[in-house]
Amino acid sequence: MTFGLNGLLGRNKSKDDNALWVGDWDSQNARDLMEYTVSKGYKVDSYELGNELCGSRVGARVEADQYGKDMTTLKKVVEEIHPDPTTRPKVLGPGGFYDEKWFNTFLQTSGPNVVDGLTHHIYNLGSGDDKTLINKVQDPYYLDQVAQTFKDVSTGIQSFGPWTEAWVGEAGGAYNSGGKDVSHYFADGFWYLDQLGMTSTFNHKVYCRQALIGGNYALLNTTTFIPNPDYYGALLWNKLMGKIVLGVSHDSSPYLRAYAHCSRHGSGVAVLLINLSNSTTFEVYARDDLNLYPGNQASLQSVDNEPEREEYHLSPDGGNIQTDVVLLNGTPLKITREFDIPALNPKLVDLALPVTVQPDSIVFATLKGFRAPACA
Repeated sequence: MTFGLNGLLGRNKSKDDNALWVGDWDSQNARDLMEYTVSKGYKVDSYELGNELCGSRVGARVEADQYGKDMTTLKKVVEEIHPDPTTRPKVLGPGGFYDEKWFNTFLQTSGPNVVDGLTHHIYNLGSGDDKTLINKVQDPYYLDQVAQTFKDVSTGIQSFGPWTEAWVGEAGGAYNSGGKDVSHYFADGFWYLDQLGMTSTFNHKVYCRQALIGGNYALLNTTTFIPNPDYYGALLWNKLMGKIVLGVSHDSSPYLRAYAHCSRHGSGVAVLLINLSNSTTFEVYARDDLNLYPGNQASLQSVDNEPEREEYHLSPDGGNIQTDVVLLNGTPLKITREFDIPALNPKLVDLALPVTVQPDSIVFATLKGFRAPACA
């Protein structure tokens, strides 16, 4: 559990700028909350100071140097109330849209080992009522545009805050509660899983989805609480994709997105393939880059004593990407009579065959014996 703390307590509006809030943050309310959680034995993962107070802001804003000063105050309170570093909650911020100068100044002002997670928000698809939203989630060139933000955040951390980690603290794709004809349908998985893959390649450690319940971008249906398609995509990501990210490339169409990690469990590699095309089928083979690892080639046909690989094919029911029913290897994913999540079982495929990625589909594949040096 992460608590968002009121970042405006103790401040006043500037006389010269109605959006700017000035003065020191009052930490007493946060202190009271922490002492209460400790008295009850509650486990809190992290505390974040304010919401979207940085840069060009959404409503109120606070200058970066002042926010950095306040963050050091929060860190001291957390350390005082949680003296054991093994159970101490993390300190997060600023929880807003990326502004290079503001973020870098904040890191410099707060200083070493204060901020545990540098959080920024992503709504790169624009407004939820945009009529072209369904096209954006299928456009590889549009999806690529946000990569610069992830790169800049990572670069800023390397230069000004190597003690912290990059987090996407909030992301729903489209703002204003998402798009009613896209965000809770299968189509949204093109954007969502591509985001998980892309942020990982730029050394982001956490990705917080907006939202579990609420709005069109909810992972659960807001009335029935039945999982929407992105819920199952998230489950498979967490089941299969490990923490070590691998470099991956292909010489095919940009409508084929490819990401690879060391497997979460056991040896080998987990691969995510996303086909944004509604008409082209891709047949994919995998091999080590011979230029990077001479003499250490591994391919789908030459892994260690593993005659088959596991594949998880996600596709929309009836071929309609604007459906809330997702198929796993051709079978609809539905909660059981006991209201449990259905088993997410793979199909086994002969290694002599390529991974076939049908139009408008998403495939996870695990190559258990694939000899990637980083996964050794």
